[in-house]
Amino acid sequence: QLQASGGGLVQAGGSLRLSCAASGRTSRNYATGWFRQAPGKEREFVAGINLSGGSTSYANSVKGRFTISRDNANNTVNLQMNSLKPEDTALYYCAVKNAYVTVIGTSRGWYNYWGQGTLVTVSS
Repeated sequence: QLQASGGGLVQAGGSLRLSCAASGRTSRNYATGWFRQAPGKEREFVAGINLSGGSTSYANSVKGRFTISRDNANNTVNLQMNSLKPEDTALYYCAVKNAYVTVIGTSRGWYNYWGQGTLVTVSS
C-alpha cells in the first residue's frame, strides 16, 4: 500500500512537501516515482529515485525547483516542491517498482503499484 500526503493550496512562489509512505509489499521497492495529472491532461512523470537514493531523475519542467529524497528507515519518499507555479496544479501520485532495476523509469507502465493522489493547487 502506498499513501501519498501533503497536498494543499498554495500561492505561486510557495512551497509544499509531499510524502509517499510505503507499507506491506510496497515497502520493498527498488524505485519510487512521482507523477501528476492535471485536468484534461495525461498523467506525466515528475521525479523518481532509486533504492539507495543515490540516483534521481526529474522532468525538465521541475528541474531546479523540486527535490525527491527518501528515508528508507521509515519507508518514505518525499517530494519537496519550491517556487511553485500555477501550471504545477495537479493530482500528484506516487508509484513504486518492486522488482530489481538499475534505472529509474519515467513511464506509467514501468511501475507496479500506485497510491491514491494528493491534490496540489497553486493559485496565481
